[in-house]
Amino acid sequence: MNTHNTALLLIGFQNDYFAPNGILHGIVEESSKVTNALSNTIHLLDCLEPTSVLIVETPIFFTSSYEEMVDPIGILKTIKEVGAFQAGTEGSKTIEELNRFKHRILRVPGKRGFNAFVNTNLNEILQQHAIENIVLAGTVTSVCIDSTGRSAHEQGYQVTILSDCTSARTVFEQSFYCENIFPLYANVVTHTELLSQLALSP
Repeated sequence: MNTHNTALLLIGFQNDYFAPNGILHGIVEESSKVTNALSNTIHLLDCLEPTSVLIVETPIFFTSSYEEMVDPIGILKTIKEVGAFQAGTEGSKTIEELNRFKHRILRVPGKRGFNAFVNTNLNEILQQHAIENIVLAGTVTSVCIDSTGRSAHEQGYQVTILSDCTSARTVFEQSFYCENIFPLYANVVTHTELLSQLALSP
């Protein structure tokens, strides 16, 4: 792994999840506090900013009528019921903490579900940049992080998931996925361990 062939994917860093008044903030609040996901991600971005690591954000948006959804179930049904991630709303915006990195973050729109590769040109962008290693940060650990990580693995990428930059619905779920699920197809490390692997100072 080196900075030239590595991409960091930022998933779910939007107000509806991470802002205190976000519609779905309560879903990841406990886990986020335990892992310090947001502060660790900001520290990681500070360290990666001057490097050649490709930093990509894959926000999720829906129209006000949620016409993109067909018979949604589970968390997607909840998103529709509570009116989260509507395009143009404050809740759908990228969190303020990432604004100072926007010159380094490549935004890839089109995500409508769990997997950041579906309905986007993410794979084409990664191939254009000769990316071999994908690092995942964000939320929700058991849904979008897992779905995107599995897809990346199946497409031939080496996948790394950051245990201290991801948030689940519960603390138990976070630990369970990092200890039992992710190791089946990915490397699981902290953001400081990643920086060491990239030969960058934590």
